Amino acid sequence: MIGRAGVVVALDGPGSSGKSTVGALAAARLGFRFCDTGLFYRAVAWLALHRDVALEDGVALAALVPLLVMEANGVGRYVRVRAAGDDITSLVHTPAIDRVVSVAARQPRLREALLAPQRALAGGGSIVIAGRDIGTVVLPDADVKIYLDASLVERARRRGLERGISGHVVGSAEAEQLLDDLRARDEIDSGRATAPLRAAPDAILIRTDGFALEEAVDAVVSAVRGRTGAR
Repeated sequence: MIGRAGVVVALDGPGSSGKSTVGALAAARLGFRFCDTGLFYRAVAWLALHRDVALEDGVALAALVPLLVMEANGVGRYVRVRAAGDDITSLVHTPAIDRVVSVAARQPRLREALLAPQRALAGGGSIVIAGRDIGTVVLPDADVKIYLDASLVERARRRGLERGISGHVVGSAEAEQLLDDLRARDEIDSGRATAPLRAAPDAILIRTDGFALEEAVDAVVSAVRGRTGAR
């Protein structure tokens, strides 16, 4: 990428494929910053609901973007989000937002409005940026593009662990709802007209079914080092 120093890694994949956890740990191992751009969309969705803005109104959603500020923690991971000065981090990671964020995310005007802040983060280099269209739309000239994937059942199991749902995926009503929610989100993300979820032609595909967390992190770190020589 022209105009910045340091490696930029685009990490894409469907919901609960491990982008956030694996990406953050891989970035820490490499000494890079990390941002999961899903936080932008979650924050916009929450703010829209909070302000009675229709999730289908792309123009109105785009107008909310300047109210958002992403903040990094002490190791360069952008984990905190403020809206109009208020910390809303804990409010955007809920099942309610899980179910509506894709409605906001498929609005072309919102996606266009978020390009600038996402690219601004990449401008400093030495960063892993995770999302669903980073390697294809946001940063098509990223130094390394990785597509992290896993089966629907495996991803639902991981989402269940995040939500405190124990046991097997198939069985409980809560577990079945997780499967349905992820399946619906996959269909929306892959089928939307603007920036659909897909692997970039030059992306490295990593499937993590059966991987322990450290194995997935190792695979991402190895992919980055193999393409760039980063240490």
